[in-house]
Amino acid sequence: MFLSTFLCFSADKRKGASLKVVHKYGPCSHLHKNKENAPIVTEILRRDQLRVNSIQSRLRQNSLKESKATTIPANSDRSMGTGNYIVRIGLGTPKKDFTLIFDTGSDFTWTQCQPCFVSCYQQQEPIYDPSLSSTYTNITCSSQQCSQLSSATSAPPRCLTNTCFYGVRYGDSSFSQGFFGSETITLTPSDVFPNFLFGCGENNYGFFGAAGLIGLGRDPLSLFSQTSSKYGNYFSYCLPSTTSASGYLTFGNGGGSSTGSSLQFTPFLSNSKASSLYSIDILGIKVSGQTLSISQTVFKTAGSIIDSGTVITRLPPAAYYALKTAFRDKMKQYPMAQSAGFLDTCYDLSKYNSVKIPPISFLFGGNVELPLDTKGILYPINVSQVCLAFAGNMAASDLAIFGNVQQQTLDVVYDVAGGKLGFGPGGCS
Repeated sequence: MFLSTFLCFSADKRKGASLKVVHKYGPCSHLHKNKENAPIVTEILRRDQLRVNSIQSRLRQNSLKESKATTIPANSDRSMGTGNYIVRIGLGTPKKDFTLIFDTGSDFTWTQCQPCFVSCYQQQEPIYDPSLSSTYTNITCSSQQCSQLSSATSAPPRCLTNTCFYGVRYGDSSFSQGFFGSETITLTPSDVFPNFLFGCGENNYGFFGAAGLIGLGRDPLSLFSQTSSKYGNYFSYCLPSTTSASGYLTFGNGGGSSTGSSLQFTPFLSNSKASSLYSIDILGIKVSGQTLSISQTVFKTAGSIIDSGTVITRLPPAAYYALKTAFRDKMKQYPMAQSAGFLDTCYDLSKYNSVKIPPISFLFGGNVELPLDTKGILYPINVSQVCLAFAGNMAASDLAIFGNVQQQTLDVVYDVAGGKLGFGPGGCS
């Protein structure tokens, strides 16, 4: 996770509706000249915890709604945090390219817009100006599309001179407010979608850096849902493990690097409290080939999701305790280092030329065993402090989250039509 001083490289040769995925602050990014504003590791972890708190809070509120409680906040925070990974897409006619964060834990797509009537945060690219596009239109308050905003943003829409007005607030206090509009979005020269619904934000605040955000959740307003008729409810990505490498975000079947025989599929689960998130069935964990003694009820109590925006995987307290105990036992020949925030199993490996890291595998429903890359096991804080890249939740009822550090280099396939999630090795570097 350290910022690389190497040149950008890419081995991606995918065709079709495939976008290059890069780290926001790496040399492959169009935002690289803003590298002096890149967050330090402790800030990344702080924002990551805010994101997790937001997801957990959102699900607790949904549980209260199911029980017909009446004390629900009118504007629930959505889950935003570090936003490590970005892609370039085109908006408008004529097309202008913009760098956007993509996030499977969010549903609503928006970008900063001119004029910034209140405030816009600083971005490297020119801000999108709808007045320069021949295909932009505002959505009216009386339209069915306007009424869909509540589920996508967790906030009811407002009406300004018969124009639908959205507001979305994230767990780290970032927010975007503006007009709900329709525009032509261009993913690739042959993948162009007119009448794409998105937010034209004229009052924005936060640590985004990019021009805005792409929501890939399951809500009808997400980019995934709005393009599903062409791509068959199917997309995949690979998250690069270094800032100098690139991965991909591909829409439709056939773009990933893994062959059908090398992909392992685990079923998506239904979760009424997290209907727009991607719920999965984690059954257990192995360390050095040994299945940890974790009760079957531990992961069932709150459920689990996979999320591209959460950095560190969060586990139920009992599962994390079993994992860190076994890991510490296998690593007892190495000196421990001070904890780094919520990462409490850290080591000073600065004096070692080679380190034997105990392998960790996750067990998923559908008889899937996923061995983690070594880069998904230890998270570097500095040269003398590397930590086990997992954390325990505060309560047994809190949702488990399979985060992006553990997903790096994998071909991660969302076959939503088929009701399953696929993992394949060697998707990218």
